[in-house]
Amino acid sequence: MAKQVKTIGVLTSGGDAPGMNAAIRAIVRTAIHKGLEVKGIMRGYAGLLQEEIVDMNSTSVSDIIHRGGTILYTARCQEFTTAEGQKKGAEICKKHNIDGMVVIGGDGSFRGAGKLSALGINTIGLPGTIDLDIACTDYTIGFDTAVNTAMEAIDKVRDTSTSHERCSIIEVMGRNAGFIALWCGFANGAEDILLPERYDGDEQALINRIIENRKRGKKHHIIINAEGIGHSSSMAKRIEAATGIETRATILGHMQRGGAPTCKDRVYASIMGAKAVELLCQGKSNRVIGYKHGEFQDFDIQEAVNMTKDIPEDQYQISKMLVR
Repeated sequence: MAKQVKTIGVLTSGGDAPGMNAAIRAIVRTAIHKGLEVKGIMRGYAGLLQEEIVDMNSTSVSDIIHRGGTILYTARCQEFTTAEGQKKGAEICKKHNIDGMVVIGGDGSFRGAGKLSALGINTIGLPGTIDLDIACTDYTIGFDTAVNTAMEAIDKVRDTSTSHERCSIIEVMGRNAGFIALWCGFANGAEDILLPERYDGDEQALINRIIENRKRGKKHHIIINAEGIGHSSSMAKRIEAATGIETRATILGHMQRGGAPTCKDRVYASIMGAKAVELLCQGKSNRVIGYKHGEFQDFDIQEAVNMTKDIPEDQYQISKMLVR
């Protein structure tokens, strides 16, 4: 018989992502609609272990859907990676009558969610990360906003790069995944896109393309460099020394995490939040909600964590044809 959940906890863990607030809002209001109580856990698993737990109602989530970041705050928690910390977390949930939990975060957060589930707390994960690096889903909360933020910033850098006839290396986030870099490479019409999944480290080939493009009359050269490759500043110095062309590095950094979420991030995060509550009401646990093949689906947490994800080869090959 399915376990009946009466009180749901919600936390955000790891890096913040635009759209997390939309998911929190949907979780709280869907739960209340279904007659459940909701408790917000501040600062992720660290806040759980410190019992930073607050009651939430419909008013708690008013006027937050348009805000970036997370009203519950977020933190990383080394203690929760230990068996002792996980057991303590489960005991605190039971102490506060939390029998269902929604965890919004990335793969590290999901590992913690899986441990809570094994300790008797029905747990559902939502993919909240700008990196798009969770393999079970084609969409992660925050990616759409982050890639649009980066795109707009790169457009501005291109303007000044063209005015000064420079080469510009623009480093975008993504941890060890190249999805933001790939999408910006397409959207910004970059001359080169460096992806952790594909870059072979052949800097001389990069230099040769810059020189050849300048001979063809190109007045600027935009290189999108993924965070997983990094070293943009030192790369810029080497390129300038080799080509004689003024080269600047711009690291967009954490601006990509902030800002008002796009319509897509607000809508998809809201749907995921509501579906998380529905799964808990059905007695489900140890599941991650994803968006695959045009549908919202749920997957076993452990299976989701064990999946691997790569840049789609067809998209990569198209990007190579388009960069010139």
